[in-house]
Amino acid sequence: MELWKRICSETTTEINLLAENWKYLLTGLVFQYLHGLAARGVHYFHRPGPTLQDVGFFLLPELGQDKAYISETLFSSIFISFALWTFHPFILKSRKIYTVLIWCRVLAFLVGSQLLRIITFYSTQLPGPNYHCREGSKLATLPRPDSVFEVLLLNFPRGVLYGCGDLIFSSHMIFTLVFVRTYQKYGTRRSIKQLGWLLAVIQSLLIVASRKHYTVDVVVAWYTVNLVVFFIDKKLPELPDRSIAAASLLPLSTKDRDSRTKEENHKLLNGNSGDPADRRQRTQVNGKIMDDGNTLHADSAMNGA
Repeated sequence: MELWKRICSETTTEINLLAENWKYLLTGLVFQYLHGLAARGVHYFHRPGPTLQDVGFFLLPELGQDKAYISETLFSSIFISFALWTFHPFILKSRKIYTVLIWCRVLAFLVGSQLLRIITFYSTQLPGPNYHCREGSKLATLPRPDSVFEVLLLNFPRGVLYGCGDLIFSSHMIFTLVFVRTYQKYGTRRSIKQLGWLLAVIQSLLIVASRKHYTVDVVVAWYTVNLVVFFIDKKLPELPDRSIAAASLLPLSTKDRDSRTKEENHKLLNGNSGDPADRRQRTQVNGKIMDDGNTLHADSAMNGA
């Protein structure tokens, strides 16, 4: 019964947040499609050739086509684990995140990184090291599309799984590093944070060993994504403290509303507007943060995302 109350309460809160932030979520999701469309488009420009010299290829033994699933399995595990964690406030008590706001933040990081990725792989097309992108493979080049719909539909899922040309920098590492960085900041278990970074390193090695990317694709992803997350995170307003902001997101009962009104009237009649800290806290509950006379609207810049 207690779990059901928590789920209902959290659902009400998240619906209110979704009503305020759906435009940001929708924009982020639409850009995921545009990123896929760009990756599909560059495949038409791809020309197979000899695999370039690569330090990672010399140092790491080739896994082979039959073991290419290993890196995909690890990536899927990271993706699913992170997605489940973002929904844990519906079941477990959380003082740090709201599901809607954390995904607004994650999508902002992804969009920033993917925009740079699109610019990069369209600037220079390298011969793909993956097996289906090598000389002699029928999938290495794409014939001229018969219609615009052939491009817009991405030939899903085959076109997504067997793309070529979108190398610098690794899309798998974008998602992995964004997820790990986000949990590093908002997660609570130190052991999971350490495990996340370890899995990111293993993911990097598996991508190179599977010959899905050159080493440079992974190296560039490591410093680019971390820098993008760092700068975007500084521009976005911080997530609101659940212990303070929850009151503004959940509807008040008639009893609570009357009690709050009587308390405020009592303070006014006695000529006491309350403790400054209390005023600052109640101002934040009303959707604004007052600090030394400066007002910051909580619904600006993705509303705390």
